[in-house]
Amino acid sequence: MHDPERGGDEETLEVRAVEVTTSNVGDAPMLPNLLDQIPPDQKLGSVTADGAYDTPKCHEAIAVRGADAIIPPRKNAKPWKPTSAGAIARNEAVRASKYLGRALWRKLTGYHRRSRVETKMHCVKLLGQSLMARDFETQVAEIQIRIIRPLSSDQWRKRSHSSTATRQSAYLSQSP
Repeated sequence: MHDPERGGDEETLEVRAVEVTTSNVGDAPMLPNLLDQIPPDQKLGSVTADGAYDTPKCHEAIAVRGADAIIPPRKNAKPWKPTSAGAIARNEAVRASKYLGRALWRKLTGYHRRSRVETKMHCVKLLGQSLMARDFETQVAEIQIRIIRPLSSDQWRKRSHSSTATRQSAYLSQSP
C-alpha cells in the first residue's frame, strides 16, 4: 500500500504538494520535501499539522519558509533548547498551550481549519487504493496525475457520455 503525503491550500483546497511513500515511511519526515515543492517566492502564512509533526525538523522547515507552525505540542511536551527559529516558535506554542489549555489554544490558533483540508486529502488518499499501475514509479505517476486539478461537476456532466478513457484524458489535459 502506498501512502500519498500531501499539502493543500486551506482556502482553495488545491493540492499544492504531494509525496508518495511506502507504508513504512512516517508522515513527519516528508514535510520538508512537501514544503520544497512549493516555490520559495510563494509565501506561506502557516502550516497546520497534527501532533505527529511536532518534531525539530518539521518546525525548522516551517520556520525556514517564514510560516507559522500550527502544530499542537504533544501532551507531555517539554521546551526545546532555543537554538533555532523553529525551536523558539515551538516553545511559544508549548507555553501557550499549557497556559490556555489545549482546547482554547486550538481554537485561538485556528487549528480546527485543518479539518477542511484533511477531508479533501482523505479523498486524495483514497486514490491510492485502486491503482491500475503495478510498479512503484508508475503508481507514483498515476497518483500525481489523479491529483491534478480535477474537473468541476459541470465539466464531468458534459463528458458523462464519454468512455472512461476519454474522461481520463480530459482529466489529464486540465491545466494546473
